[in-house]
Amino acid sequence: MSDANIFKVLADKQRRDILIMLKNGRMNAGEIAEQLGVTPAALSYHLKLLKGADLIMEYKQKNFIYYEINTSVFDDLILWIGQFGGDKR
Repeated sequence: MSDANIFKVLADKQRRDILIMLKNGRMNAGEIAEQLGVTPAALSYHLKLLKGADLIMEYKQKNFIYYEINTSVFDDLILWIGQFGGDKR
């Protein structure tokens, strides 16, 4: 996915809140929905966009699907953004 689409996905506060929750470790959809106070349908939409931007990954374990942050995408974004913080002349 392009950087522009990643920034578009990150523009939504609820999606940023999901990422903040996942920074402490993986969670299943029920746990995320409960903490956010959203319906499963609304959460599914946000998770679909986050997955489409490769910002999160999902893992199936028995009857649950767990989500966690894909740190490699954030590493690439940090490197890209870092090019603008160099020498201030």
